[in-house]
Amino acid sequence: MSLIEFAQLLYDSEMGTALRESIYAFPIVEGLHLIGLAFSFGLLMFIDLRLLGVFLESEPAQELLHSLRPWLLVGFVVTVITGILLFIATATKVILLPVFYIKLGFIVLAGINAVVFELKWGRNVDDWGAQSVLPNSIKYAGLASLVLWSVVIIAGRLIPYLNYE
Repeated sequence: MSLIEFAQLLYDSEMGTALRESIYAFPIVEGLHLIGLAFSFGLLMFIDLRLLGVFLESEPAQELLHSLRPWLLVGFVVTVITGILLFIATATKVILLPVFYIKLGFIVLAGINAVVFELKWGRNVDDWGAQSVLPNSIKYAGLASLVLWSVVIIAGRLIPYLNYE
């Protein structure tokens, strides 16, 4: 089965049709997607800016990470679930857009950055998180996160504005 055939299968599914044809379902899912983004990326931005040392400098990084991580993860889960639903509803159209693949590629890169950060530094945040000036490698991870997730959001916002045909 080709990617286009799989997209057509999703698009023609009961769920895809119901989401697309409902007056309320698609806008509600899209709204929840944006709320999830606000929680996940918004809180991640606070954390990343703190890692860079340009925001909340007096707040210990470990306290910020510990207190915001659960909310960030909830936002991320909401964003992923609603993103999948939005894809199902528009699969045959977005699968043809190069910007969709750019978004997916940067999601993968941002995910790799997050996993590397978590494995290398996140697990032992109590060892370095109280420092006022953080190690450069942690700053680079925060900068990479800001850039990568920003590209994901910009690419995602371009999808509805580009020609589907």
